[in-house]
Amino acid sequence: MHTVPLDPDSVPRGAFVLASRHDALDQPWQSTRRAKLVQVAEGVLAVHAENGLWVAPPHHAVWMLPGVLHRMSSLAPVALRVLYADEGALPMPDHGCVVALSGLMDELLGAAAQFDASTPADDEQSRLMAVIGDRLPRLTELALALVYPRDLRARHIADALMADPARADVLDDLADEASITARTAARLFTKETGLTFGQWRQQLRLLTALQRLGAGTSVTQVALEVGYSDVSSFIAVFKDALGETPARFFR
Repeated sequence: MHTVPLDPDSVPRGAFVLASRHDALDQPWQSTRRAKLVQVAEGVLAVHAENGLWVAPPHHAVWMLPGVLHRMSSLAPVALRVLYADEGALPMPDHGCVVALSGLMDELLGAAAQFDASTPADDEQSRLMAVIGDRLPRLTELALALVYPRDLRARHIADALMADPARADVLDDLADEASITARTAARLFTKETGLTFGQWRQQLRLLTALQRLGAGTSVTQVALEVGYSDVSSFIAVFKDALGETPARFFR
């Protein structure tokens, strides 16, 4: 299993898996010529791109497309397995997204990570990769992404909230800071992110909370840090998005 850096662009295979562990993660911006499915075996991973954010908890993964500039971060120890694939080598989506992994897919990626990717694939490895390719289209996409608005004025509002998700300012005040009307700001958020301003702020708080919960911060503290004065309301939002309470999800 590779736990030391190996340039994925130099590997002479159409598809392969590399594994790594990090005490914390704050990678520089990068892009690869291959698509990659980044599986989170332990911890919580955030993948930042110029146009959005994806957050993957344990037993989930993030698809990133070839050539997309991005960086990965984690507030606490994280264990990753990254499936790299040439276009056409394996089925893949047409956009970046977070997907849930079955126990079987977890095991398949773990097994593939045991092989030496710097050598040609043998029949066993090729068969394993074929099974992985057969399972990829069955992965379920989850709404653990956040699209950033493109308009600079709306992006100013988004950046202010990303810097402090607990800000309780109403849209009128945030829009005034960005030299825009609240009505125009609301229209831009809906048009450019697919979410209303209120939905966008709630999604930001959820994704921020996921990262902090994954670092071991208590549910009560996280709820307050992302802007909820009522912990029960935060737990309800979390359960509605992920199907379980934070305590059960990170059990």
